[in-house]
Amino acid sequence: MLIRSPIVVVLAHVDHGKTTILDSVRGTTVAKKEAGGITQMIGASYVSKEDIDALSKTLGNKMRTDLKIPGLLFIDTPGHEAFTNLRERGGSIADIAILVVDIQQGFQPQTIESIKILKEYKTPFVIAVNKIDLLNGWKSHGTTSFLEGFEKQPEHTRNKLDEKLYEIIGKISEYGFDSERFDRVQDFSKQIALIPMSAKTKEGLSELLVLISGLSQKFLESSLRIEVSGPAKGNIMEVKEEKGLGTTVDVIIYEGILRKGDEIMFLTAEGIKTTNVRGLLEPNLQGGDKFTYLNEVVAAAGVKIFAPQLDNALPGSPLKVVQDFERDKQEIEQQFKHVLVENADFGVILKADSLGSVEAILRLLKDQNIPVKQVGVGKINRKDILAAKAVGNENKYLGVVLGFNAPIIDEAREESEAGKIPIIWSNIVYDLIDRYKAWVDEEKRKEKQEAIAKFPWPGKIKLLPGFCFRASKPAVFGVEIIWGRIKKGYRLMNASGQFVGELRGIQHEKKDIEEATRGMQVAISCDGMTYGKEAGENDTLYVHMLEDEIKKWEKQMNLLDSEEKQLLEETKTKLKRYF
Repeated sequence: MLIRSPIVVVLAHVDHGKTTILDSVRGTTVAKKEAGGITQMIGASYVSKEDIDALSKTLGNKMRTDLKIPGLLFIDTPGHEAFTNLRERGGSIADIAILVVDIQQGFQPQTIESIKILKEYKTPFVIAVNKIDLLNGWKSHGTTSFLEGFEKQPEHTRNKLDEKLYEIIGKISEYGFDSERFDRVQDFSKQIALIPMSAKTKEGLSELLVLISGLSQKFLESSLRIEVSGPAKGNIMEVKEEKGLGTTVDVIIYEGILRKGDEIMFLTAEGIKTTNVRGLLEPNLQGGDKFTYLNEVVAAAGVKIFAPQLDNALPGSPLKVVQDFERDKQEIEQQFKHVLVENADFGVILKADSLGSVEAILRLLKDQNIPVKQVGVGKINRKDILAAKAVGNENKYLGVVLGFNAPIIDEAREESEAGKIPIIWSNIVYDLIDRYKAWVDEEKRKEKQEAIAKFPWPGKIKLLPGFCFRASKPAVFGVEIIWGRIKKGYRLMNASGQFVGELRGIQHEKKDIEEATRGMQVAISCDGMTYGKEAGENDTLYVHMLEDEIKKWEKQMNLLDSEEKQLLEETKTKLKRYF
């Protein structure tokens, strides 16, 4: 049994410097080649034990570590996918994470999402507080050590940095974590370490790599022990078309050894498939040929696999060297049985970029009691829209397609617009759920307004004692709305269900208004009623409804709250003798 390299995932909000930190780690300039500096490719970067040892020497005895791990494997993955894709039996195979936070911008939506995911998967992490070089007065001194550079800064700059760090410490405490600057941490098993750094100048890079290495070795050594010579296990991170090669898969191997010619198995939408590895390719980031060809890879490693019949491979799928096909097939299918099946008779249609994303979103939807009819991995197509349309015919609020990081093809967009079937899309898991709930709330609000305009809303009012301003033609008196609402033009009835008159006007604080809602005290004028005869002080009046109006309400009960539903039933009971 040997110790493999820990798998390190870097998480951050857009533009907080994740890719630039990885650039600093691997000494390349990928960020400058990519649109807007946002990561477009998936891969892995390896930092050897020798490189880390060299960095620790620059730190003197402050952070000296006797390393047993062979190095660190950094996964370069956009957003949260490293966690939702790097899985085995529901847990993340990422060993440790770096959460990057811009020192000026602090916590942003994807930062918060990342913390929630780290907490859910119980993954140890440190926080790289990036862009310290932008602090007012900060001067770089050509060192990769934060502590060395920090000692040479003016006092006001050091104070400003501490002030910013305590803002972050306060914010992360809201999510149940105790944290402190790394050199002030008393117990690394109980406190999250904050490492101030600059990906641009590389200050703090030494502390970051040495700390990640030391923490991995101290707390994760037992889980890093693997059978290196055994059959490979990994996860498919991305399925890609490569010119001259066709469909390839980018894979993280976390156990064993993968050789050219090995038979591998993986998951597709049609079930488990197998194929033989024709080539193992390693990205060549130094120029020249795009790839370097390998005969084998040993865990932990990132590699591109070239093989036939990879077209339908699903991102997020486990990948294994075939040993016992039936046993392995059953194990993988059991793991994903709940993911790629139709879940309910009616529910939303979910389409995401990977199995892991689907799994994460399904869990959140279940927590929110939002049913899901069908799920899929890949592009949102016309069939998805038609499936949502069929659901929408039965339940308007479920007739939607939820898309997470999934491309929308043109015919799907056209069908969506023509059929008025919304595609609710996001690249942030929690935001997707929030957008769907906001859409439902807005649709209900619109429907409610339409219903108010079309037919009378349930309402119950009490006549206030001492507030009769005119007895008749029309009667003018003060009332309080107990439940529901009243509106100009509504008919009113007494507690026996007898019609007493029609509401001609409403005044609130001497101003004419169109309607009044629960809790308001207003003056109303009522045609056809004589105050003290049909009704008087402390009496209760209701909004009168016709039989067809009540039947319409019974088909739209979702627009009413629990009290209004009770009031509708009360109104119906009082009118029964007339229907």
